[in-house]
Amino acid sequence: MIIPYSCLEAPVALVIFDIDGVVRDVAQSYRRAIADTVEHYTQGEYRPTMTDLDTLKTEGIWNNDWKASEELIFRHYESQGKSRDDFGNHYDEIVEYFQGKYRGEDFSGYIKDEPLLMTQKYLQSLSDSKIGWGFFSGATQGSANFVLQTRLEIQEPILVAMEDAPSKPDPKGLFLTIDTLLSPLDIFDKGGIPVLYVGDTVADMKTAQNATEQDNERPYYGIGIVPPHAWDNEAYAPKLKQHGAVQVYKQVTELTADEILGLL
Repeated sequence: MIIPYSCLEAPVALVIFDIDGVVRDVAQSYRRAIADTVEHYTQGEYRPTMTDLDTLKTEGIWNNDWKASEELIFRHYESQGKSRDDFGNHYDEIVEYFQGKYRGEDFSGYIKDEPLLMTQKYLQSLSDSKIGWGFFSGATQGSANFVLQTRLEIQEPILVAMEDAPSKPDPKGLFLTIDTLLSPLDIFDKGGIPVLYVGDTVADMKTAQNATEQDNERPYYGIGIVPPHAWDNEAYAPKLKQHGAVQVYKQVTELTADEILGLL
């Protein structure tokens, strides 16, 4: 198992990773579960495409896939001349149906087949360059730890998940991740250490921007990743840059230690 860089001495930088679309490919898991859920609750009348999901995500506020599923259901009803009230409040049922598809019983659902987008070797290369790293994700603790601990075999990963902080683009979860990483440091001033937040959505880039506005102690960099499920790659990268990404990569492992130091 790999052990995260301990930050017992001041790191040259911190890299905080989102998980979905960055650490794992969710096209046939999370996104498939959204499509299944919307199709189920529209009685088979509407199954969103990957383009539909990308369009929704670029609005920058639908980081929670349960809420995203509900919103697409609402919008379908509105397109039929009905109101959201006609559908009613079935949010808890939507969550249960979604989780049954995505997580399944004992992680037997779509989650078990998610391709990984990074390796232990990649994370170790960051540690070797004195770059601290951790994870801030809108995924649940159970889902995130399944990929980090079981799949990637990271021992006690530094993770802030859905249950721990408000949804992005609120940067509180990012701040909490940073504080957790830097807490072992036996130095008075922990400010000034640059932070790169690596994500694949507009909400992720807005999170880095909001962190910059709320914390003047250190520089923040939004780093965009074009996820495997982005069908229109040519349009996806400019959208991330439009919302604050200082650089966009086709895959997370292109963000090497040398690349990070070059950006700084």
